[in-house]
Parts: sequence; structure tokens; C-alpha cells
Amino acid sequence: MNDSDYMKIALQLAKKGCGFTSPNPMVGAVIVKEGRIIGQGWHEKYGEAHAERNALAACTENPKGATMYVTLEPCLTVTALYSGSFVADVMHETLNRSALAALIPGGHVNLERAMSASGRFGGHIVSGHIDGTGKIVYIQKDDNAVWFTIHTNPEIMRYVVEKGSVAIDGISLTIAKADRDRFSISAIPHTVRQTVLNERKEGDSVNLEADIVGKYVGKFLSFKQNTDSHITKEFLEKYGY
Repeated sequence: MNDSDYMKIALQLAKKGCGFTSPNPMVGAVIVKEGRIIGQGWHEKYGEAHAERNALAACTENPKGATMYVTLEPCLTVTALYSGSFVADVMHETLNRSALAALIPGGHVNLERAMSASGRFGGHIVSGHIDGTGKIVYIQKDDNAVWFTIHTNPEIMRYVVEKGSVAIDGISLTIAKADRDRFSISAIPHTVRQTVLNERKEGDSVNLEADIVGKYVGKFLSFKQNTDSHITKEFLEKYGY
């Protein structure tokens, strides 16, 4: 089994919480050690234990060194690991750029293992390094699709292009429309059902990550534009060109 297989199991577990977890999202968790599933669980009911805790409680052996697959973004480093929880340091930079500052004790967060470069990339590259936040200003169903319109700042919009890519709360999505200060994505039913988009409503803040390739290209072009050339018309004439 590979990463995708374990995530599929976690998604199936998450569905068991359907109708019981609102306003929290449905979440499933699978713990894998040396290629074996040693624990699994899901968020069974609002106000009760999280999927991660239930999975750890169900472990058939010590989970130290294991990997947890959870259906729930900023990229953070684990600094302490306990039997039912872990600790990650969060700097002011992360709080300023992401929606983490809006979290309250007991709230759910998305968790995802960093992907190995040797694995299959099913979408665009998502690093988990948040560029900023946006606000959902419009949600509309369109036949079997759901449109989400996100308002955000110019620094992010400069990397937003139609048919390009963006990550919303860690979900890799294609940009369907782009205006001056907002963009829209059209999500298929599977994406809505299997991610936290199913729990989002108008007015919610979301984490945004622009396409890393676009950011590198933008940086490269800015260097070229800001570099003064010493090759002038006079220089060329002087040397016979």
C-alpha cells in the first residue's frame, strides 16, 4: 500500500462521522508503522475526541516512529510527540500569514504528512508554506459543481491566473476565473465531499498558497527588470557594433 491508499482509508473513516460532527469537519486518521496499520479512528461526534486521539488510543503497538494520515495546512515542524498529541512551534510570521490565529481550543485543523519527492505528484506542488489568507465571499451550486469565490490581497492575486493552480486550506485546485481582487474555483462533488470545503461557508477565512513555480518566475523577472544594463548604444558603437 502507498500514501494514497492510506489516505483513502482515512477518508472512508471520516465519512463515519457524517451528521454527527458539525460544525466541525468530518475527519479520519490512520497510523502506519513499517507498512502496517497499527491504529485508526475518526471524529465520532462534535465535542468528543478528535480523530487523531482516537487513532492513537486504538494503536496495537507503540506509535513512536509511525506516520499518521489525516484528512484535514501551514507547514509546521513537530517539536514534541506524546501518546495522544504533538507540539509544533508557531512563529509570529505564521500567525500573520495564516488563519491559525483564528483557531480556538477544541477546533479542528488539517494535518498532512510531507510528501516524498519519490512519490507520484497528482496535482501541482503544494509546500504548505502559506502566502496569506483569503475570505470566501460567494458560494454557489452549479449543477454538479460548487463555485467558491475568494477575495484576497494584491500580493497573492499577482500569482493568480486563469487555469493556473492555487492551494486553499491545502487543497490543490484549478483557478476558473480571476479578477482584480478575487478569484473563483469550481469544485467537483468528490472534492467537496472529501475535503473541508464541505464545511466552508461565506465569510470564512481560508489559507492560501500561490503556485511555487509562478513565484519563482515572478522573482526571476523582477531581478531582470531591476538590473541596469551596461550595454548601451554608445557602448556598442564604440566597439564597432
